[in-house]
Amino acid sequence: MSFRNIAEAIPAEKRQTVSNKLSDLILSSKNDDKMPNDLANTLLYFWQRNVLAGEQGLATLLEAATLLESEKVIASLADLGLPDVAERVKQTTTKT
Repeated sequence: MSFRNIAEAIPAEKRQTVSNKLSDLILSSKNDDKMPNDLANTLLYFWQRNVLAGEQGLATLLEAATLLESEKVIASLADLGLPDVAERVKQTTTKT
């Protein structure tokens, strides 16, 4: 399952909250050396255009946050009342 498909499953009313939480996880991660430059550039592109809470922005945030802090992403999504989304992320991380 792609991160785009996972992002589409996030209800519109929760997208900004999820975007903020994933951004915080990325910015506070000690694993920043795992972030490929092209993914970081894509995040910056969406941030500059203020579209991180859109589907593609969320997909990119999910990919980056999962790469850096997969367990925290899964726990955070469950805490935000999105256990089905958390499960999809978990399934995606176990396949890679």
